[in-house]
Amino acid sequence: MTILDTIAEYARTRVAADKQNISMDAIKELALATEKARGDLFYNAIAKQDLSFICEVKKASPSKGIIDPVFDYLKIAKEYENAGADAMSCLTEPKWFLGSDDIFKKIRATVNVPMLRKDFVVDAYQIYQAKVMGANCVLLICAILDTKTISEYLEICDTLGLAALVETHDAEEIKSAVSTGAKMIGVNNRNLKDFSVDLGNASRLRDVIPGDRLYVAESGVMSVEDAASLRRAGADAILVGEAMMRADDKKKFLDEMREASK
Repeated sequence: MTILDTIAEYARTRVAADKQNISMDAIKELALATEKARGDLFYNAIAKQDLSFICEVKKASPSKGIIDPVFDYLKIAKEYENAGADAMSCLTEPKWFLGSDDIFKKIRATVNVPMLRKDFVVDAYQIYQAKVMGANCVLLICAILDTKTISEYLEICDTLGLAALVETHDAEEIKSAVSTGAKMIGVNNRNLKDFSVDLGNASRLRDVIPGDRLYVAESGVMSVEDAASLRRAGADAILVGEAMMRADDKKKFLDEMREASK
């Protein structure tokens, strides 16, 4: 099994446990009981003319281990917001990324920036969960989900008002994402099967994505020049995780990336 297979299998175990606490019918009822999610806020943050920045809150990753031992996530989220992050991504995967739904909900109550609940979606239950948690957007990964399932999940997102970032890694997955009508397509520079990174991956695949879809470059952005390079390749937005987490002055780093990518 690949690393992704292992993480996805554990996600199925997590969902089964969550369903013991709150049934599928109950979480669906909760999700539909309140007004629609403001997925448009996330989409519009990515669609603006200049390069948009999705800043990620995460304590750890399978490839890097612990990124921030202290992990004052509310302080980090406020720093991102004050730095001018267009949107925020928050890991809720608990075993390899040391995230949680509780961390997401506390950040959601603290900042006004549009938020992506970043997890490994293997069940529609998690989409309803994300709505209840206050997410604006969910991540759907083509390496886990087939085209038919992504289409079904996008319909659920539409019903709930959630935006969806459909993540790909190669041309075939991009074709799958495009065929579902996905409005935001991410190209991950990280191969989730072995977690190796190739920063050129997103740039090489840009032309495969139709011009009427938003294109988000994910993973591997470690420097100001990396951000500028992806903008030159045509990215509408970049997701920056580890580099933002490690930056001592998050506003300065984000300002420098923004300036270099104009």
